[in-house]
Amino acid sequence: MRWANPFYFPKRAISLRIRNFESSKLKVNDARGNPIEIAAVIVWKVIDSAEAFFEVDDYESFVTIQSEAALRNLANIYPYESHEDGELSLRGDPLQIAEKLQLEVQERLQKAGVQVIEARISHLAYAQEIAQAMLRKQQAGAVLAARQLIVKGAVEIFSEALTTLTEQHNFELDDERRASMVSNLLVVICSEQHTQPVINAGSLY
Repeated sequence: MRWANPFYFPKRAISLRIRNFESSKLKVNDARGNPIEIAAVIVWKVIDSAEAFFEVDDYESFVTIQSEAALRNLANIYPYESHEDGELSLRGDPLQIAEKLQLEVQERLQKAGVQVIEARISHLAYAQEIAQAMLRKQQAGAVLAARQLIVKGAVEIFSEALTTLTEQHNFELDDERRASMVSNLLVVICSEQHTQPVINAGSLY
């Protein structure tokens, strides 16, 4: 006859301390099919040692595998960057994405008696094979936005100048002179090089 402790766990004791790990850099496709690299930091702890022991074979391995699976799924749902107003993106909305990642990881780890304290993306980048192309795309978008702002400003300057000349100096311009003035202002304001003044000693006609 031998006495046996019914509460003895043959495996090593389960730690209830807070722990964290950083996933490996996963290569996945975002919502638009672009290959990206993504990694996350998960802060967690065991809150139910019985579930951690009996419900899964190895709770630490379970945390790692399920966290990376949740991260892959999140990357497939959202685009790397948004091109529409109100659309969540991995790059543009880190706080909201972190909240959604934490919820999904928690849902997967609930059965193992694990509480997810924090989950956040620690690495996010386009995959190397498209990184240069995406960089050029971002630069082109920035140049286009800047030029649109410059043209808008030039039109406002012309409108203000025309209003001032007309109302305060009784200066009237016909359609041809107005078009010439618009053209000159756009050249001066939008040109990337210094403009050279030309003195017109004659008439447009």
